[in-house]
Amino acid sequence: METTKYIEYIPQGVCARRMDIEINDRGIIKKVMISGGCSGNSQGIAALMSGMAAEHIIARLEGINCNGKGTSCPDQLARALKQYSSENGR
Repeated sequence: METTKYIEYIPQGVCARRMDIEINDRGIIKKVMISGGCSGNSQGIAALMSGMAAEHIIARLEGINCNGKGTSCPDQLARALKQYSSENGR
């Protein structure tokens, strides 16, 4: 039976205020909700991530920079997933 875990992440250095991620025990993203930031971009990123493996998302989004901030909402999502993966032995 598949279990779902919930990640609550407070991003740093970006417009988004909170990121909520549902991920199953195989590392597949079920749902992403981003509060704050650019609504259209957040919805688009969330829709694209649904059904993808966390490791693939990390590889694609890690290091994306927004206007010289050194991070971005996509990068913060990758950081949330990396943190979750390291804490859960993935």
